Amino acid sequence: MNFTFISRHDFLIGIDSDGCVFDTMEVKQKQFFHPRIISQWGLEDMAKEVCDLADYVNLRSTYRGSNRFVALNRTFELVQQTKAFTLSDTELPWLKPLAEWVSSEPNLYHETLKVAAKQDPRLQSVLEWSLAVNQDIEENMGPVPSFQGVREALNHLRERADLAVVSLSPYHALQSEWGGVGLDKLVDGIAGLDVGGKPLQLRLAMQQSGVPPERVILLGDAPGDQRTAQECGVGFYPILPGKESESWQQFVEKDADLFFAGTYRDRREAELIQNYQELLSEKPPSDL
Repeated sequence: MNFTFISRHDFLIGIDSDGCVFDTMEVKQKQFFHPRIISQWGLEDMAKEVCDLADYVNLRSTYRGSNRFVALNRTFELVQQTKAFTLSDTELPWLKPLAEWVSSEPNLYHETLKVAAKQDPRLQSVLEWSLAVNQDIEENMGPVPSFQGVREALNHLRERADLAVVSLSPYHALQSEWGGVGLDKLVDGIAGLDVGGKPLQLRLAMQQSGVPPERVILLGDAPGDQRTAQECGVGFYPILPGKESESWQQFVEKDADLFFAGTYRDRREAELIQNYQELLSEKPPSDL
């Protein structure tokens, strides 16, 4: 899938979607991803353990916002350590090939999973789960409003910078979410998982803008966003989970000026990243 737009400015701001612009993280995980995990593999007897750990991995851990297959693998690494799993006779033959695939495949999306599933049919159920989640979201998830202050922030920032959405959600879902509330008109381009991973998306956006890395910043709420920024050599601005509106307000009123002046990375980035990292836990629930 091509990702192109016409550059209008000398700066570029990359923007994540779920959990950064829209309060969709919990909705998608708890209403769509988690129930499909249970039904896909018949895990009703350990639904609490699976859902609690999936909730932790996807929302409150350092895996927050990671690729869905990476998160699924990490969730079941933890599920296998629970009493419920140890005492059950549950067999999940896809776990080992999933772990091997996520550790060896650099492009974790449906097309590469289809190829892997042809080579190892045990992965077919993982593909079916992921496609079913997408279909559920498309058919049953209603419009979700953006966080307070986002619309005003985009209107303000677009006067000085190209704005590009970079996300691990499918493009059609992003078009629906952004277009459903009219925010698509405030950004220059939207890239989803169909394009590839976030580093590729951001690099393509940088090519379209033709600006050097020091004039690029990525706004996101997940550790993967920070890694993307580091990999691409650009600034990272954390949107704090639970304080999303305050983060947007602070960026517009204070830190955007530092970014445009070229001093954000030296004066503010390290402090804000430390504050952000303190919000995420590396210790899973211990009572399962």
